[in-house]
Amino acid sequence: MVPAGADDGEMDMNGQNKTSRGDCGGKGHLPWRWARERAWALGQELTPAPRELPLEQVTGGVLGADVRALAGLPAFDAAAMDGFAVSGRGPWRLVGCRMAGAAEEVCAGLGSGEAVEIATGARVPKNTESVLPYERARTTDGVVEGESEPGRHVRWAGEEISPGEIVLTRGHVVSPAVMGLAASLGHDTLPVVLPRVAVVITGEEVAVSGLPGEGLVRDAIGPVVPGVLSWAGAQLEHTVRLGDGRAELAKVLRRSDVDVIAVCGSSSRGPADHVREVLAEQGADMVVDGVSCRPGHPQLLARTGDRAVVGLPGNPGAALVGALTLLVPLVTAMAGRPDPGVVPGRVPLGGDVRAHAQDTRLVAVRVEEGRAFPVGHDRPGSLRGAASAEAYAVVPPGWVGEDVELVCLPS
Repeated sequence: MVPAGADDGEMDMNGQNKTSRGDCGGKGHLPWRWARERAWALGQELTPAPRELPLEQVTGGVLGADVRALAGLPAFDAAAMDGFAVSGRGPWRLVGCRMAGAAEEVCAGLGSGEAVEIATGARVPKNTESVLPYERARTTDGVVEGESEPGRHVRWAGEEISPGEIVLTRGHVVSPAVMGLAASLGHDTLPVVLPRVAVVITGEEVAVSGLPGEGLVRDAIGPVVPGVLSWAGAQLEHTVRLGDGRAELAKVLRRSDVDVIAVCGSSSRGPADHVREVLAEQGADMVVDGVSCRPGHPQLLARTGDRAVVGLPGNPGAALVGALTLLVPLVTAMAGRPDPGVVPGRVPLGGDVRAHAQDTRLVAVRVEEGRAFPVGHDRPGSLRGAASAEAYAVVPPGWVGEDVELVCLPS
């Protein structure tokens, strides 16, 4: 799988980017397409081992092993409709009543010409041949009459799934329906690959609730990242909020209880931006150090042992672009699932959009009748455009109005 991306830069005769995979593009940064591909490749190298997790924690994960039925489905012969369980030819003598989940059996079995009133889901008595629905039955003085069809309206044990049968295979993405099926077959847990991510929000100026005071800004990145992770098939382990101190950031980046650490802020080169220096001190390998895109160029990706560190810009709009550029392909590749941001094909881009000379532009758009239209308000410090859009249009350097690729926004 090659992540979505525009052709950043001139291509050679072999289809390779001439500016290629080194530090290139605007201000020495890596072209946007290659940055995504490097994130994807690193994720494939860092695939975590499957974990056995409770069903309520596995949504969006990928099965790390085949799943077998611990019980048949149905587990017993059960009524598929409200009515009468009957045996033999009618009319039938009514000999009891049976409800779903009843602890005691009303009768061990039916004799020929007998019937019991029964609720949907209740276990049918032995020798039941069919269930006669209420709407097809007549009862008079304890006698049931009607036209029954042999074998009808009974869920026979194991007719859907046999005990021990493989029902889901390794690599299957866990959806709500998968969770329900697993529960119905007796599972309380599932083995899943679900990357664990710690989110670090940095900045002395960041307020976490209410109206920010003088010189402060409300945190808009913290609420965004958990939803992005869930959409991408990763698990948020915890969120840490730090000031601008170097020592506390260094301590957090040494944590080994997660697969990925996403640092929001501190990824630029200002006096309060320490993540690069800390990673260098800790012996990390820098995979991406700046991306030639707008917004979001001050982002990074590093590897330290079997863990990845993603640095996202401090501006919320730029941070979202950075998450779609590096964090999403990284964790989806780690999980072994498709990148949810990839939109097949290309579409025409309307409106007044101008390409940048060196950087790929990510333009917030809505798609109407097969055409993408900018929604505006997509500055680095604002999420207004992204909140009104359904995708980003990928506008490469030198674009002159041809069709563009789209990167889907989390929904």
